[in-house]
Amino acid sequence: MKTIRFHEIGGPEVLRYEDVERPRMAPNKVLVRIHAIGVNFADTLLRRGAYLAQPKLPETPGFEAAGVVVEAGDETDRNLVGQRVVVLGERCYAEYVTASQSQLIGLPDKISFEEAAAFPVQALTAYHMLYTADRVSPGRTVLVHAAAGGVGLLAVQMAKLGGARVIGTTSSAEKAKIVEEAGADDVILYNQTDFAPKVAQLTNQRGVDIVLDSVGKATLHGSLASLAPFGHLISYGGASGRPDPIDVGTLYSRSLKVSAFWLFTVSRTPAIAQRGVRQVLEWISSGKIHLRIGLKLPLEQAAEAHRRMEARQTTGKILLMVE
Repeated sequence: MKTIRFHEIGGPEVLRYEDVERPRMAPNKVLVRIHAIGVNFADTLLRRGAYLAQPKLPETPGFEAAGVVVEAGDETDRNLVGQRVVVLGERCYAEYVTASQSQLIGLPDKISFEEAAAFPVQALTAYHMLYTADRVSPGRTVLVHAAAGGVGLLAVQMAKLGGARVIGTTSSAEKAKIVEEAGADDVILYNQTDFAPKVAQLTNQRGVDIVLDSVGKATLHGSLASLAPFGHLISYGGASGRPDPIDVGTLYSRSLKVSAFWLFTVSRTPAIAQRGVRQVLEWISSGKIHLRIGLKLPLEQAAEAHRRMEARQTTGKILLMVE
């Protein structure tokens, strides 16, 4: 089968399109024929050796994909064969992926493979930050950094569904228009103005209740400055680098809260994980949230997908397609 692997840590150029054997089946696994693969910033971190888990070289990136179950192990449900599913697992940049049943999400008929590959990591990350790590509600204000990205656009929509006011940050007027179309009340071009004073102005000096920050080092101090009393900064990435250490003493004057979010933590609590899946699929099926697919490339162009993501040349979701 065809897959993408890297044999050394490095830039996008280390990604190779290779022929390998299909993954070996195990009694507790199923084999999925992949049609569409979601690309996430975490994939680039894994390739650079900067992810929470270190790669085992040669490594295949990818944490989500959509396809059809073609084989089921003896310890799994044989009725899964032929079912359309999303895999939320590992090594998904490939034509075939093995997964346990707990890593599968069944797909409603009305959701395409492309939509399916576009939602798991990013939509569930947005959902659980807003509805598990915290709770959006009417009267609250949310600041979403990188609001034109995959998680950002979904977080804007989900926060609005919860009744919150939403302020987004992004880098260009073109991206700002997309964020506004997603429902943001205000959009700040962070490369033209310092976002923290602008947030203060927009909120009559009160600040925001929640900040969703995937940028990290470049935005940490401004994010903290943007919080209202009892506000909550949720860090879920470090696109600009690992955030500097926080002096807890600086949080006291406004009773601030700082936390980190990693989607794989949710998988350890099945009831919470299933709640998120049900809600997100209902929102997608009913059209309450829209999945913006900004770029589709064939699997062999995974390196180009990484280049564009790291250069911030895309909006919404990047997909790799398998014939």
